[in-house]
Amino acid sequence: MFILKNYTEYIEKKILEIDLPEKPNNLYEPIRYFLNLGGKRIRPILTLLAAELFGIKKGNVLYQALAIEIFHNFTLIHDDIMDEAMLRRNKETIHEKWDKNIGILTGDVMLIQAYQLLSKNISPNTLKDVLLLFNKTAIEVCEGQQSDMNFEHQENVSIAEYIQMIRKKTSVLLGCALKLGAIMASASTEDKDYIYEFGINIGIAFQIQDDILDLYGDPEKFGKKIGGDIIANKKTILYLTALNKADKEELKILKNLKNEKNIELKIKQTRELFNSLKIKEDCENRMKSHYEKAKQALSQITVLEENKQALIDLSKYLMNRDV
Repeated sequence: MFILKNYTEYIEKKILEIDLPEKPNNLYEPIRYFLNLGGKRIRPILTLLAAELFGIKKGNVLYQALAIEIFHNFTLIHDDIMDEAMLRRNKETIHEKWDKNIGILTGDVMLIQAYQLLSKNISPNTLKDVLLLFNKTAIEVCEGQQSDMNFEHQENVSIAEYIQMIRKKTSVLLGCALKLGAIMASASTEDKDYIYEFGINIGIAFQIQDDILDLYGDPEKFGKKIGGDIIANKKTILYLTALNKADKEELKILKNLKNEKNIELKIKQTRELFNSLKIKEDCENRMKSHYEKAKQALSQITVLEENKQALIDLSKYLMNRDV
C-alpha cells in the first residue's frame, strides 16, 4: 500500500529524530530498542491523515502524532510485562532483554515523553481540548487493560463485556488519534464526533481481527506465537463465541482443554473445535459489522468524498491484513 509506506517512513524518520539522553543508559537504551522494533505506525498515521482530511499539513500535527505513537508503545511495554510475553514483533520484549523493573521505568518515561510531545507547537486553547481527549483516552486504556486482566479470573464474561473491554483497551486510542488530528485542524464538533466513531469501530474490528490472527495467522508474519491466547486461556471473542454456540459435549471438551498440558495438542484440538463450530466465520462477520459502522460514520463527514480516500484505503488494508 503506497500511501501507508510513505507515511510509515515519514513517522519512522521523525521517531529517529527524537532526542533521547545518553544516560542513564539502561533507561534510554531500552526506549531506543523498542522504538526501533518497527511496526506499521498506524495510530500516528491516523492523526496525520485526519489533519489532512480537514485541511492542514501533516507537519503541523507531527508532535501530536508522535505523542500517540510513544503512548502506544508505553502501553505495549507494560502489557508485555503483565502478560509475561517473551516476544514483541519477533524480538525480545524489554523485560526479557533487561528486566521487569527497567521495563516499568522505561514505560513510565515514555508516558511522560508523550505528554511533552503532545503540548509542542500548539495554541493554549487547542491544548485544553487535546488534553481533555488524551487524558480521557489514557484512563480508558488503563480501564480496558484492567478489565482484560479481570476476565482471567471472572467465570462468566459476555460478548458485550468483551466488546466494551476491547473498545477501551484498543479502540479508543485509534479514535483519539483521529479526533486529535481533527481538533488540531479545527474541524466542526459533528465532524470530530464522526471521525472518532469511525476510529472506534475500526479499532473494534481491528482487535477482533487480531484475535482471529492469533490462532489462524502466519507466525512468521504475525510476530507472535500462534495460539498464544489459547495457551494463556484468554477469553477472546473466539472463545466466548464458542461458549455461546457449543452444545453440552462440546462445552465439556472446551473446558477440559483449558487444563491440557500438551501445548501443541491444546492448540490443535481447540482449533478443530472452533472449525467445527464455524467460529472464525462468525467472528469475521462481527468484524465486518463494525467495519460497516466505521464506513457509515466516515460517510457523514462533511468534506469532499475524494479527500476521504486515504482513510478508506487504510481501513481496507487493516481489515484485510495478515499481520
